[in-house]
Amino acid sequence: MQINNRYFEGERPLYGCRDIALRDVTIGKGESALKQCRGIRAEQCTFQGMYVLWECENVQCSHCLFAASDRAPLWYGRNIRLHNCSIDAPKALRELDGLDIVNTHITNAAESLWFCRNGQLTDVRMDSAEYAFFQSADMQINRLRLQGRYAFQYARGIEIHDAVLDTKDAFWESRDCTIYDSQIKGEYLGWYAKNLKLVRCHISGTQPLCYCENLILEDCTLAPDADLAFEYSTLHATILSTVTSIKNPTSGSIVCKSCNELIRDTFARQPDDCSIIMTDSTVL
Repeated sequence: MQINNRYFEGERPLYGCRDIALRDVTIGKGESALKQCRGIRAEQCTFQGMYVLWECENVQCSHCLFAASDRAPLWYGRNIRLHNCSIDAPKALRELDGLDIVNTHITNAAESLWFCRNGQLTDVRMDSAEYAFFQSADMQINRLRLQGRYAFQYARGIEIHDAVLDTKDAFWESRDCTIYDSQIKGEYLGWYAKNLKLVRCHISGTQPLCYCENLILEDCTLAPDADLAFEYSTLHATILSTVTSIKNPTSGSIVCKSCNELIRDTFARQPDDCSIIMTDSTVL
């Protein structure tokens, strides 16, 4: 069924529809306009009502606007595809299995992408992204630009390429996440993470990568403000820059250009046998 140039509002005007194509349609004030629908194709549509696409499957949206009034528009869905969209709605994406987002701007990404799994994001920008990707899993992410706080907490199996992540407390208690060729800015990066791997990344912000288990850094650089790094972490790291300070790593190895300050104090934890090798042949 094709629906063009229409306006709908109120409670569930298109509830339970199957195999519909929407073009230049506006969903106005109301709730759950397309709840429990299957096989939706929406092009150049505007969604203004709340909870517009809950419990839906096989949804394709292109060049659509999810307005700020469209609170929590996409929850509990499967096979959701968003291309060239703008999402101003808060708490936009949760409990989605099979997610494909391309060239999309999420302007109010607070508490978005919670409990999502099996997803791909490409060329996505996320602003005000507090607690984004909370407990999400098994996602492939390319060229993400994210600004916010507390991203990727408790995330599992996330792989990221060519990203700029400006986010305090990112990747706390994450598991099996890998980041390539990215800039990561923010305090307290990756605390309590397990199997976190950073490859050719630039890291800034105080006290990064503490309390980690099986942390791996390959050919990374640390900014001067990335001080007091690696406290109580087990790691293997190759760092191509000078490190401002390293504090009480537990075990493993660190190879870096140089280290301005190595702190091993009475609070060090056993086995306290992490080797630190500087490329000027100094061994600590």
